[in-house]
Formats: sequence, C-alpha cells, structure tokens
Amino acid sequence: MNRRDFLAAAAASPFLLRATAWAATGPVALVTADTEAHVAAVSLADGRILTRLATLAAPRSIETIGGRGAVVAHTTEGAVSILDTDPLRVRRVLRNFDEPRYTAVRKDARFAYVTDSRRGDVAVLDLARGRVVGRTELGGPARHVTLSPDGTALWVALGSKAAEFAVIDVSRPTRPRLVRRIAPPYLAHDVGFDPLGDRAFVTSGDRGTIGVYDARTLRLLRRLPANAPPQHVTFRDGHAFVTSGDDASLHVHRLRDGALVRSTRVPVGSYNVQQGFGRILTPSLERGTLCILDGSGRVVRTVRVAASSHDACFVAAA
Repeated sequence: MNRRDFLAAAAASPFLLRATAWAATGPVALVTADTEAHVAAVSLADGRILTRLATLAAPRSIETIGGRGAVVAHTTEGAVSILDTDPLRVRRVLRNFDEPRYTAVRKDARFAYVTDSRRGDVAVLDLARGRVVGRTELGGPARHVTLSPDGTALWVALGSKAAEFAVIDVSRPTRPRLVRRIAPPYLAHDVGFDPLGDRAFVTSGDRGTIGVYDARTLRLLRRLPANAPPQHVTFRDGHAFVTSGDDASLHVHRLRDGALVRSTRVPVGSYNVQQGFGRILTPSLERGTLCILDGSGRVVRTVRVAASSHDACFVAAA
C-alpha cells in the first residue's frame, strides 16, 4: 500500500479506533510502517490489524509510555510524535530534533530520553507538557538507549557500530550527567538492562558476540556467542531474548549463566525486539511482518503489517 492509497482509504473510513473496541481486544501492539507514514495497531489476541494511524513520514522507532501511549521517532524528518491510545491519536509533534533515534521512558511515564544521532546528545522529554526540557551532549552519534529499572542510569550506544557506549547518571531526571564512555572489545549496537538492573547486555554491530556488564562496576563479566550482527535484546522471566535480523533468528539465553536454551526462526530482517503481556515482539524491516512469540520464545503467529516495519511496542486495553 503506497501513501496515496493509504490516505485515500483513511479518508473513506473511520480512522480512530473507539475506546470500547480497544477494551474488547485486550493488549495491542503498535507497529511502525516506516516507508508508508503510519502506525498500525495489531491485536495480540488474534493478530488482526485493528486500525492504522497516519503520522509524519518515516516513523522509525516506537516506545510505550506506560502502556497508555507511545513516543515515535521520525529520524529523517527531525521530529518526534507523542501518541495517545484512548483514542489512538497523535497528541503532539516536536520538531526540535536533527536525527532522533530511540527512546527510553521512565516508569512513572513523566519523562522520556530521546537519542539524537546527528546532535550527538540525549534529550529529556516532558511527556505531560509535550516539550523538550533538557539536553546532554554525549560526544558521539547516540542511538540505542536503555534505562535502569531503578531509573538512575541511562546507557547509550554511540553509533550503529559504536566504538564506545555512554553511561549517564539520571538520578535527577531532568538533568542527565555523562559519567563515562566505555570502549567494549568489539563495536557495540544495542544496550539493555536486565530486569533487576544488576547487569547490562551490550550487543555487537560488527561480530557474533554479546558483552554482559556489571551495571555497578561497569566491568565486562562475560562474552556470549551470538548470530550475525547487529543483534538486539530484551528480557523476561530470567531470560534474555536476542534477535539477529540478518540470520533470521531469535536466541533465548538464561540470565543466570548465559546458557542458550532455545533458538527460533523468525522472518529475515527481524531486528528490534520488545517484551510485554507475556509476549515477545519482533518486526521485520525486510518483510514488513510482526512476529509474535510466547514467553518461552516459540512463535505464536506472524502478521503481515506493511512493506517495512522497523519497530513495535505494547499498549494496554483502555
């Protein structure tokens, strides 16, 4: 579906999903259609596409706001959209970015941190007021970002094949402070804290390896083997779920010892990965699919969403 056809279809039919319909569907995945300028809402219960919301061009990454909204980064447009979900709508568009990439949202859903690769900084976004309230220079093309469970530390990969990643103190939420830049023994790509916040996984952009770091001492504890780079990671129930889009695979590692406990085939191009509501999501850039897996890493269903789907997040029913 090209943009002209998509907008014509939107004009001919109701475009926003009513709140009662959300309640009937249960949890929903919001999936970016990055070449078609919209976000699709997919029911986790049966894989139905419930509605499509028109956005600015190139919606790349999307991150949930406590299950009740989302932040969308439009990298090539230099803009960030804030979505509400009751009903699904674009509440605010912020254009004071150069190349926004990825977002981490605080648990209280008050503030979010958006990386900007051209500016080489991280912006603090006040979600209630819909405005940028601070920025911190990181000294590199900031991309993937993760926030510790206690909300005190932010880790940012400084590039797609990053020689360094940055560790930022966000104990004062609106005043991030760069603590240190760390050079892993490979080029880094994605970063992610485990649910306890004890360890952080730093995946690779240039080889089949993952580094597990002590989140307090910042020391590299171990290296895990991985499929082709770049890898992405999320966590659930004592396990790490690692995707390799180029190898069309999802690996499940036990957090306790790093052991590989499952390997699952997913559509090629399935890079980004998220977890929530007992499910794992990985959308495909190459196939435009959303692959939905259960909490053990088994495929539940694969849904064709768009020509290309860069990212996905979970939102709750109203």
